[in-house]
Amino acid sequence: MSTEDDRPRQSGGYADSGYFTPSESKYPTTPTSGDDIHGSGATTAALPRPTDSDYDSGHGGREEVLDPQPHAWHLGADLGLFVLRVTLGALFVGHGLQKVFGLLEGPGIDGFAKALAALGFQQATWLSWITGFTELGAGALLILGLFTPAAAAAVLGVMANAIWVRVDIDLFAGGVELEAIYAAAAFALLFAGAGRISLDRNTPWLRRAPAFGFIFLIIAAGLSVVTLVVLR
Repeated sequence: MSTEDDRPRQSGGYADSGYFTPSESKYPTTPTSGDDIHGSGATTAALPRPTDSDYDSGHGGREEVLDPQPHAWHLGADLGLFVLRVTLGALFVGHGLQKVFGLLEGPGIDGFAKALAALGFQQATWLSWITGFTELGAGALLILGLFTPAAAAAVLGVMANAIWVRVDIDLFAGGVELEAIYAAAAFALLFAGAGRISLDRNTPWLRRAPAFGFIFLIIAAGLSVVTLVVLR
């Protein structure tokens, strides 16, 4: 006659029915190196315990956040931005010299103020100084490739006002082809950045040109609206 102690210990037997001694664990421990877990006489190597680093790489755990890399060198794009930037900057330095100092057959402050007054602007002399120095400063910054988002936004704002007051829907391209080209070039630099051939090459606004471009686009649009609504 067999007793409970003589019964074979099988899966689903004592362990599952509650028949185990206090010294025995209901749940087996992790096998160690050399343990025969299958009863076949073979030993297995111990499996390493997972560590935090095993769960930190794309499994919902912590991920290492790397700093954005600097703008990568691209000869064609950077050379193209350099040519565009220097050309636009030089032209606006010339426009500024015409307005502020009367150089290059320009009208000077008085002549430009009269032209603004004829277009319906108030405080024409004060606005002439602001426009002239804006063109000078923005043009110089574009040539250097320094603070490019601010410089491009300034050019874009001036051109937006010029297009608004000069456009004629009865003419081809509204009669403002030159202003539209200036504005398009400034818009491109605003969102593409100055490129690596510039003083901006290691700045955050070159690495994140679209984000800074959007910010300065809003600023330029706001100042343009204020100029047209308040001073005209």
